[in-house]
Amino acid sequence: MSASLGTPRLHLRRTDSTNLRARELVAAGAPHGTLVTADEQTAGRGRQGRSWTAPAGSSLLMSLVLRDPPGLLALRAGVAVAAVAETLDAGGRTATVKWPNDVRLDGRKVAGILVEGRPQDGWSVLGIGLNVAIEPAALPPGVAERAATLGRAPADVERALARVLEALAGELAAPDAAMLARLRARDELRGHAVTWAHGSGTAAGIDERGRLLVATDTETLTLDAGEVHLRAPDAPGRARDGD
Repeated sequence: MSASLGTPRLHLRRTDSTNLRARELVAAGAPHGTLVTADEQTAGRGRQGRSWTAPAGSSLLMSLVLRDPPGLLALRAGVAVAAVAETLDAGGRTATVKWPNDVRLDGRKVAGILVEGRPQDGWSVLGIGLNVAIEPAALPPGVAERAATLGRAPADVERALARVLEALAGELAAPDAAMLARLRARDELRGHAVTWAHGSGTAAGIDERGRLLVATDTETLTLDAGEVHLRAPDAPGRARDGD
């Protein structure tokens, strides 16, 4: 475990949301690297208010307090988590990143990332949920067919945590260009048709500011994560996912 990330650590058997607990610690003056983990969340959240559901003890549920965090934080986390997921996956699958905040295996979501904070005040909370030992069949209808798991045992959750902290330490310190190169190598959307609130086109990569490039019939647009509710159309072997 990194000396600067993961210490001090608050571990909870059950909580509503590790991000909420981490935000409370920020308000109390928690230092950079403070970690909140839980065996179970009752109100875990993903991007755009979606819930994150997982049986107790089956997933890595964590939130990190980061002081003066680097830019492109969610994308850096996605690259780090994807590398760990690929290393630990019992099925030996390639991990991809679905811009802006999902890590996927064979088109199914294995991890999600949620960044909250106040950049103007110099802090962010980085929340990560990673399905380590979950049985997709145990998830609610509508979720099971979109979820992936690393296929590991509950005892491997701590090992996954150590790997994620180590990978995060590297990506948080990496130059933007190097991190973006690794992200582009895992870009799941590139070349696929996408639709959003105001149009449709073909994903054409990620620019130097971490924005999604989309080619339409007449131009290439850049989309920011906060501006769109992105959907990739159904395709063989890929679950439809509105994240």
